[in-house]
Amino acid sequence: MFPSTLLSTLFSASLLAAYCGAAPAAPSSELSATSSALSSSVIASKSEPVSIATTPTASGTSSAADASATYPYASDDPNYVLWNETYSVAPPEPIRGSLGATVLGPQDSVLDQQNPDLLAPPTTDAGTVGNAKWPFGLSHNRLQTGGWARQQNVDVLPMATQMAGVDMRLEVGAIRELHWHKTAEWAYVLQGSVQVTSVNNNGQNYVATVNPGDLWYFPAGMPHSLQATDADPSGAEFLLVFDDGDFSEDSTFLLTDWLSHVPKEVLAKNFQTSMSSLDELPGRELYIFPAALAAPGPDSSAPLSPQGTVDEPLTFALSKMSATQLNGGTVKVVDSHTFTVSKTIAMAEVTVEPGAMRELHWHPTQDEWSFFLEGTARVTLFASQGSARTFNFQPGDVGYVPGTFGHYVENIGNTTLKYLEIFRTDTFQDVSLSQWLALTPPAMVKATLNLDDETIADLSKTKLTVVGPGSSS
Repeated sequence: MFPSTLLSTLFSASLLAAYCGAAPAAPSSELSATSSALSSSVIASKSEPVSIATTPTASGTSSAADASATYPYASDDPNYVLWNETYSVAPPEPIRGSLGATVLGPQDSVLDQQNPDLLAPPTTDAGTVGNAKWPFGLSHNRLQTGGWARQQNVDVLPMATQMAGVDMRLEVGAIRELHWHKTAEWAYVLQGSVQVTSVNNNGQNYVATVNPGDLWYFPAGMPHSLQATDADPSGAEFLLVFDDGDFSEDSTFLLTDWLSHVPKEVLAKNFQTSMSSLDELPGRELYIFPAALAAPGPDSSAPLSPQGTVDEPLTFALSKMSATQLNGGTVKVVDSHTFTVSKTIAMAEVTVEPGAMRELHWHPTQDEWSFFLEGTARVTLFASQGSARTFNFQPGDVGYVPGTFGHYVENIGNTTLKYLEIFRTDTFQDVSLSQWLALTPPAMVKATLNLDDETIADLSKTKLTVVGPGSSS
C-alpha cells in the first residue's frame, strides 16, 4: 500500500492541476513582469545551473514547458599563465587560487619554471590527454667527429605517430655522408648554409646551397648528401622531419655501411675496376665526418649528367618569400602548390607578437608536428569528450597535435614567438573557429552560445590565423 503522505501529495497535485486549467489567463502586464523577473534571475545567477523554461501562455489552456538543457555558464575565473621567463617565482608551486598545495618533497624547480601550466594547470583542463611535448635537450645525442645528431620519434613522444624529427649539426666542411631513407626527408635550415646533392632514378642530378630559413625535400629512396659550407664560420645546424613517426636516424641506408658489407671482388666487378683500387674503402659507416677540403665547391661544379637535372627543384628559398602580415603576427605557408616536389610535407612558418595568439583552430585530417624557434608559448589541446590539456613550449621544443584536436598557440612571453607547423600532406589545411561561427546562421550560433547580436556580427568571415591582444573584460 502507498504511504498516506504520498497519497495526500498526489491528491493535492491533482487539485492544483485542475485549478490551473480553469484559472483565467494572467494579464499581459503580469506576464511581462514575470518574464523580466525570470530574465533578471537568470542573469544574476551566472555561477549556478540555469534551467530555461517558457512563461505561461495567455490562452487559458495549460501546456507543457519546452524541453531545454540545464547547464552552468562558463566560469569567469582567470586562468592566466602564473609565471614565465621574465616573471619567476621561487620555488614554483602547484597552487592556482584556492586549489592545490605546496610541494613538500624533492622538486626540479628549473623544469617547473618552464612548465607552469603543467604544475598549476588552468581550471579549464580536464580529462586525459597524452603528452604533446618533447624537448630536443632530452634526446640522446650521437656525437661524431665533425658534428652530432639527436632525434625525436615515437620512442620518446608516443603521440607523434605520423612524423619524426632530427636536429643535426655539421662543422664547416663536415659531411653527412651519401645515404637514402625509406621515408621522405624535409629540412629547415636553422643556421649556416648547407650544400645538398642528389641523383634521381632517371640519372638526373641536382646540387644547390640552402641558406638559413630555407627548405629542402628528398622523396623516399632518393640518394643525397649534405655538407656545411663556410658561409658561417661555425658551420650549420638544421631540422630534419620525416613522414613516419617510427623513423630512426640509426636505420638510414648509408653508402659506407653498405659497401663494407659487400665482398670486395663483387665491388670490383660492379665498378669495373681492380680490387687494389678499393683498398682504402672505409671498413665501417662514416655517418658524419670532416672532409679533406674545408668547404664544398660551387654548385656549378656538379658533374654534367647526359640525362640533365631533376625536373623539380629539391630546395625552396623560404627566407626570400614574403610573409602575410596579420594583426598580431605573420605567416608563410608552403606546400606542394608552391614547393612542387614536396608531396608529403606541408608547412607554415608563424610569428606571434607578445600578447597575441594563433587563433583557435584545428586541422581536418592531418596531425601537426611543431617546432619552436624563438619565444615562449602556451598551447591547449582539446581532445573531445571533456578532455583538454595545456602545455608550455620554449625554443628547441617539439610539439604535437593530433588531427581534429582543437587548439591555439598563445605568446606568453615579452618577445616575438616564432615556430613551425608541419604536416604529413601535400596541401596545408586548417579550420578557423571564428570563421566557422561567422559563416553559420546567426540564430544557430546565438541559440548554442548565448552570444549577443553585436558579438556575432563582429565575428570574422575570413581566417585571422593570428589575432592581436584583445579586450579581456
